[in-house]
Amino acid sequence: MKKDEQVKSEEMYKEYTNNANEEDINKIANNINKMKKGPIAKIWDQVSALWQMVKDPSVAWSSKAVAIGALIYLISPIDAIPDVIPVLGLTDDVGVITATVASLSYALSKYMKKKDIEEYVKSIEYNSEDKE
Repeated sequence: MKKDEQVKSEEMYKEYTNNANEEDINKIANNINKMKKGPIAKIWDQVSALWQMVKDPSVAWSSKAVAIGALIYLISPIDAIPDVIPVLGLTDDVGVITATVASLSYALSKYMKKKDIEEYVKSIEYNSEDKE
């Protein structure tokens, strides 16, 4: 990505993050699955983790706003490198998602561990109910 494209993507991402709101969550919900293509498919686990954080009411708004900013950037067809440009169109989106995951690494890893523990506890409870 060229320097001017990188600067533009950073500015747009910051704007999306600073203006994140509940309405953005609906926009993401309606469009997120359409984005699992090209280079985004390779980092889909990161996209999914950010999306899970956004939907969880127990996650702090500050972390959610950062994730929302990245996901709005992802679903927006007009960004630093327009998504309609073959091959290159999603490279800036990959950069934004990757940078967001890095900046939220502590909160995201803590969140994912919590989710793993909750799933484990549910599986134990489910298995113990079967034995009764």
